[in-house]
Amino acid sequence: MQAESPDAASAHLDRPVPLTREPACPKHMVFGPCGGVRADLSCEMGPHRCPFTDRSAVPAWIDPTPPRQLPASRLLEAARSGPVVVTDLTLPAYDADAVTGITAVLAGSCDALLVGEHQNRPDFPPTLMAALIQQAGGTGWLTLTCRDRNRLVLEQELVGLRIAGADGVLCVTGDGRAEGVRPGVTQVFDLDGTRLAGLAASLGLPVAVAEAPDAPPRQLRPARLLNKQRAGARLAFLNHAGSPGGLADFVRAARDAGLTLPLIAGVAVYTDARSAQVLQNFPGLHLDPEPVSRVLAAADPVVAGIEAAVAEARQVLAIEGVAGVNLSGLASGRGEYAAAEIKAEIGHRIRSQL
Repeated sequence: MQAESPDAASAHLDRPVPLTREPACPKHMVFGPCGGVRADLSCEMGPHRCPFTDRSAVPAWIDPTPPRQLPASRLLEAARSGPVVVTDLTLPAYDADAVTGITAVLAGSCDALLVGEHQNRPDFPPTLMAALIQQAGGTGWLTLTCRDRNRLVLEQELVGLRIAGADGVLCVTGDGRAEGVRPGVTQVFDLDGTRLAGLAASLGLPVAVAEAPDAPPRQLRPARLLNKQRAGARLAFLNHAGSPGGLADFVRAARDAGLTLPLIAGVAVYTDARSAQVLQNFPGLHLDPEPVSRVLAAADPVVAGIEAAVAEARQVLAIEGVAGVNLSGLASGRGEYAAAEIKAEIGHRIRSQL
């Protein structure tokens, strides 16, 4: 992806227009496309073409969030002074003791824990997760998706997260539920990630958003992330890109368009076939196949996987505009505690080199 001039990048934002849902989008998005666009331009929720891939621009955010005093955020404060490490908190379902135990394993190896929401397995409500992590001494950023909640419940969760002491909230549209997974459960999508970010910012929460630099249509991604900044986001998590060069091009284009958010780049953590496959099969994520092959063919794939993640972290942290890394992925097929130990080792090594 080539970097664009400010004028060229800004051209991907439409002039203010009435904001309406895209009727052909299964997620009812206004500010699409989501990260679930496949390489053939089809939607992750079906074989049809993503309707946003035919557009030359994305709608411009026209409802700027008034400045509001935010509660203190450890991660945002740390990102102002130097590179940060964020680690995905991978947990067994509905296990409060595991939240305490795995948070303890990761203690000291990262600046914050990022808690996801899954389409194929149950999770504790974000407000409860925030409280459990805080009680365990961790700093939690909780993902809130629009897939399973209407707007009223999203508002309840946002207010609850602030009261529960969450360090911040990652606002995303959410990946669609795969065919055959909980077939009797509806998918709501009252809002998309950009509108949810605006709602969260209006309620006074520190807000993070996500973007997929390598997902098509790539030329719209910088402007889409700029929209989220205008909606009130204070931090952005970037999905795994296929190469450091491609990530650098995206960051440059976003900065040229006017983006000022700290950017946290994804670093893939895998040490066996299962953990690599989870990342490779996820829409919007791209892994360089050569390092994956080397890790899986190594005499000790755990050692090789740790070394590969540390090397990738060094590469992306050298990119101007990248403020930190997110250690992301299943890490190991041997269970959540084994995965936490691997991520902790990677985090300690990265932090020792900062």
